[in-house]
Amino acid sequence: MPALRRAVRSVLVPYVVSRIVVVGALETIRHIVTTRQLVPVPIEIHSGLLAWDASWYRDIARTGYDGVKPEGLRFFPLFPLLGRAVSWIPGANAGFGVVFVANVSALALGFVLYRLVLHERDDPDLARRAVWLVYLAPPAFVLVMGYAEATFMTFTAVVLLGLRSRRWLLAAVFGFFAGLTRPVGVLLAVPAVVEAWQTRDPKAAAPAAAPAVGLFAYLVWAAHRTHDFWYPLRAQQDATRRGHWVDPVHAVAHNVRELFDGDHVSAGVHAVSAIVFVALLVVIARRWPLSFTLYAGVALVAGLSSRNLDSLERYGLATLPFVLAGAEIIAERERERVVLCLAVAGLAAASMLAFTGVLVP
Repeated sequence: MPALRRAVRSVLVPYVVSRIVVVGALETIRHIVTTRQLVPVPIEIHSGLLAWDASWYRDIARTGYDGVKPEGLRFFPLFPLLGRAVSWIPGANAGFGVVFVANVSALALGFVLYRLVLHERDDPDLARRAVWLVYLAPPAFVLVMGYAEATFMTFTAVVLLGLRSRRWLLAAVFGFFAGLTRPVGVLLAVPAVVEAWQTRDPKAAAPAAAPAVGLFAYLVWAAHRTHDFWYPLRAQQDATRRGHWVDPVHAVAHNVRELFDGDHVSAGVHAVSAIVFVALLVVIARRWPLSFTLYAGVALVAGLSSRNLDSLERYGLATLPFVLAGAEIIAERERERVVLCLAVAGLAAASMLAFTGVLVP
């Protein structure tokens, strides 16, 4: 029972704190805009937790893909389907549905992440720090909004736990779900292949194939609508979104140049974030399983392989081994306090910038 109480406290406290910070930031911005009568009012302030991509998920949950533009197919179906199911509750609607699913998923994420760390290290303090970081890191405001990230990250945590505990069926089922939730879900095949190779267990082939099966199933379905098998993935390469593929070195260099040219200040943030993720990857390689290292490495390359690095921080947060590495680095008590205080400030600032349309989540 003491262990259970500690786990519950380790999850619920940062979960509640993060929501107070994000919602508080939104209400603060709304108060400033209203009292100062600032115009024009960014649409993101009115949209609130349904701003940015969350509005796409809401619309898909409400009307299906028939009710949105064709580029809406770049948003994979499982998360809006769950939101649609919740909207059937009397008094609920699609907007409530996607926000509800995101926040319930975020709560589940904390418990599964805590369990994953305990399985790997049997260190409750490390598990607690990982949960605090996943909720309070600046890009974690998307875990409060109607975004698919919290659901995807929960599936990822279950897959990693299933792989490491040799529960292949569990890993396969949630790997399939991950492939239906985000395009990058297919990358979970990487740790699955590594664990299968290390164990030489034929049953491990199922979780190695499951994420790709989820991705393939959606692409086949979407192809009937567009007659283009790759359209849901190509739509993301539009110049107004991630843009075409470039090698990671040139992508970071481009963002550094934009910083010094003064054309895109946030590009400097992305460049710094890329360096931080590379440093965290080194920590993962030294202290965590090979499957975690290769998964994080492939995910980082994918995140950096576009000219536009907007959302890089969100993609990094969704790659859970980076969170584990961060929790390892702040093991010293004083360092933990400083980092978590800075994280709270960063979460509030990032939330305000996103709700005013300055920062692209």
